[in-house]
Amino acid sequence: MTQTLHLWKNGKMKLIKFITGNSKKVEEVMAILGSSFPYQLEAQKVDLPEYQGEADDVVKEKCRTAARLTNSPVVVEDTSLCFSSLGGLPGPYIKWFLEKLGPSGLHRLLAGWEDKSAQAVCTLAYTHSPDSEVILFKGITHGTIVTPRGASGFGWDPCFLPNGYDRTYAQLSSAEKNEISHRYRAVKEMQNYFSNLPPQ
Repeated sequence: MTQTLHLWKNGKMKLIKFITGNSKKVEEVMAILGSSFPYQLEAQKVDLPEYQGEADDVVKEKCRTAARLTNSPVVVEDTSLCFSSLGGLPGPYIKWFLEKLGPSGLHRLLAGWEDKSAQAVCTLAYTHSPDSEVILFKGITHGTIVTPRGASGFGWDPCFLPNGYDRTYAQLSSAEKNEISHRYRAVKEMQNYFSNLPPQ
């Protein structure tokens, strides 16, 4: 899978590899960036170790490893879904919870808790090389875990109801979700960072 966003800068194309095998994530990131990102962002699937620890530490290690394996500047994404009643769990381990339980099971995890609030967190990590600083861009959307509904979106979208909305992520159109999502907020932070770098 290779999806590429092209933009010329000073007559040359700058390349950053977006390390993911999730085509839906690629679609969302490309849609959010549009044509205003001053680099070529190319999606590439790389098998990375499943690191454990705090979310920021996990994504930094993934980023350094990806840069070493690809010998390229890279962006790596890590997504967390944090339940207030469970002290922030599943957090960065949401992928495994989702695989075992599905969106309905995630909702049932909170059956005994009055507080169903949650945070959807997207962290993008960028580094120019394995030995360079890892820069983080974070986006957070607050919401509530509800009985799954909606057919669009992916992953745990059907059970996440963003604050201020009466529709889950999976009931929103792609355009609506991309205006409020945790991924949108993180991508916009990254976009602002690169757009404000001095010309190279």
